[in-house]
Amino acid sequence: MSQPRPHDILKDVAETVRRALAEDLGGGDITAALIPGQKRARGRIVSKDNGVFCGIPWAIEVFHQLDDDIHLNWHVREGDLIEPGQNLCDLQGPARALMSGERTALNFLQTLSATATQTATYVKLIQHTQATLLDTRKTLPGLRTAQKYAVTVGGGKNHRLGLFDAYLIKENHIVSCGGIIAAIRKARAVSPGQTVQIEVQSLDEMEAAITADADIIMLDNFSVSELRQAVFQNRSRAKLEASGGIKDDQLVNIAETGVDYVSVGALTKNCKALDLSLLVDC
Repeated sequence: MSQPRPHDILKDVAETVRRALAEDLGGGDITAALIPGQKRARGRIVSKDNGVFCGIPWAIEVFHQLDDDIHLNWHVREGDLIEPGQNLCDLQGPARALMSGERTALNFLQTLSATATQTATYVKLIQHTQATLLDTRKTLPGLRTAQKYAVTVGGGKNHRLGLFDAYLIKENHIVSCGGIIAAIRKARAVSPGQTVQIEVQSLDEMEAAITADADIIMLDNFSVSELRQAVFQNRSRAKLEASGGIKDDQLVNIAETGVDYVSVGALTKNCKALDLSLLVDC
């Protein structure tokens, strides 16, 4: 499974923050312009929630792009557990820039902390099983790498980063390629050595995928009993992944079937933002 590489994360931070600031500032922060240009201020980022903290590189970049004279002193690290009332960071610098960066910085921190928190919750639920928790491509537009990074901070693993770094042959691909065996053989011929994963809808389709030497087989919307049967029938010939609208109350039972992976879109698309505030003392 793919993991964001450090240089990709750093490149993504600058680009993502630049877009977010442009979206918010437009032609300039007209309200912050009411503050005298030479005025300096101190502030702090405070938690109002319990959760797993994530997003420091993005928050730093927000204020860096606005004004290099803003200094941040963090009291937490990525992946730390936080609680209501906790002071997470002290800031000082030009008041206008602090005001202008407040919402964008908090948006990143709240969203990425939410993803890390949701992931950590799910990882803990299935830690007694052999299953690895994976994310999906159901990420917020423009935040793919950031959210996948947050999943790793929460203890999960990344599925493929995008359409470019691993095969995932799904139902429509299978139909267009002429069947499961034909699709897998085509992938092997085009990219020898590349991991090939294929989605199946039944035990018969799983057997065809095993026969064609798929590396990973995604069992789409299988019931718990069907997953158990799939694990028994597979006999470790391929890696098995359970997927398809998996909800909180199903997760443990699914992981306990013996599948190798459980992929959950809710890690990145249904998470609730943590409540954080930036309080400025002028």
